Formats: sequence, structure tokens, C-alpha cells
Amino acid sequence: MAFENIVYTEADGIAQIEISRPRAFNALNTKTNSELEQALEQIEGNPEIRVLIIRGSEKVFVAGADVSELMDAGPDEALDNCCLAHRVFQTIENLDIPVIAAVNGPALGGGLELALSCDFRIGGEGSVFGLPEINLGIIPGAGGTQRLARLVGLAHAREMIFLGEKIKSERALEIGLINRRVADDVVKDEALALAGKLCKRPAKALALAKECVNYSTNADLGRGLEFEKKKFSSAFATADQKEGMKAFFERRAPVFTNK
Repeated sequence: MAFENIVYTEADGIAQIEISRPRAFNALNTKTNSELEQALEQIEGNPEIRVLIIRGSEKVFVAGADVSELMDAGPDEALDNCCLAHRVFQTIENLDIPVIAAVNGPALGGGLELALSCDFRIGGEGSVFGLPEINLGIIPGAGGTQRLARLVGLAHAREMIFLGEKIKSERALEIGLINRRVADDVVKDEALALAGKLCKRPAKALALAKECVNYSTNADLGRGLEFEKKKFSSAFATADQKEGMKAFFERRAPVFTNK
């Protein structure tokens, strides 16, 4: 499938989506989000894909939503716009494979919200992060008020959302917004290396683990523990559980078949 605003590739079990609107600093508009949705449908239907990497260019991840598309919007149009973004980002969050955001340069507004929907965030030394919507007279509308607080805590989330100021990669790592901070020219390589490690883990167990961690953000401890028990026991119906434990007992490396 040919795309206009993204570049989609697959190789060795790793899918990559590159946001590619260089003249608009990779800003997310309706067409870009629609193309993201189409690419995600391809990924969901392909059991050979084990990890997804989402990235921008070497200079900018995603500078935000396309303000030119929203400037004259009324409440109904704004709702349609954010519903599409929510649908795309929730799909990313709920994929049964790990998703890595490889961030160079600015990840602002919708760009940060896109990164927040991923499981891992790798930031280049020159990356910057922020939710500057308050400076436009609006608020984050693609999950930022919810996912950021869950990730970094209420105090840091309030500071970023209420002030609308950018933070540098050092600060992002300090508050737990990104998992790793690396040199700008190795962000993609670091993401691929992490993806390679994840590809060696058993797919069924990874999917169960992701499902449990995601569930924990919306449930109290009691319900979360009950959910974990069900998913833990279901792992014992997989061939990979039998292989993993047998290999451990035999003191050898497991050979997972993702079944």
C-alpha cells in the first residue's frame, strides 16, 4: 500500500513507520492519522510482525498537530479530529506487540501524545518534549492529559500541561518520560537493537505481559491482581511455556516458536 505522509517498511519481524511531512515538521493532520490507521491495520493482520518502531526524521519526530487544519474549527470539527487521533493512539497502545518511539528533535503536542501511546520511548540527546496546547488556548486532546499523568505522575504532568513549556531530553529521562537517552545519530540503531531483543522473547508471553501492564493503569490493585492470575495461568496453554521451562531445567537457551 502506497502512502503519502508516512513511510512503512517491514523486515525481520520488525515494522517501521516513519512520519514524513518534512515541510510541516511532521505535524499530524487528518490524512497522516488516517494513513497511520491503515498501516496499523496491516500490522494487526500480520502475525510475522513482532515489534513496531515509530519515528520521524533525523531532525524532528512530530512537531504537533497541524494547527492550520484546526484554526477555524468549531467544537464538532475539533471533536472529529481528536476522535480520529484517539482511535489511532489507542490502537497503538493496544497492539499485542511492543511499540517503540524513536525520537529525534521535537516531540510536541500530538507528537508527544503519539510517543506516549508507545511502550518504549528512546530519545536523542537533542530531543525535546512538551504539551504546548495551553499557549494556543486549548488543552491536549489526543490522550496527553491522561497518559502523561499515568507515566510521570501528577506533579510533573501538571507542570508540563499547565505551563506548556518544553523540557529537554535530560529532564525527560529524569522524570521517566523516556526510557533511554542516546546520541542523536544512534536513535534509530538503538531502537532496532531493542526491537531485536524483543523479537527473541516469546510472542504470546509478551502479549500477555503487555495486556496486564496496560490493564493496571485503569484498575485498582485487587482487580489488577485477579486479571494477572487469569493471564498467568493462560500462559501455561502455550508451547513456549513448555519449551521455556524445559530449557531452564536442561540449562540451555530456549527455542521459542511463538505458539
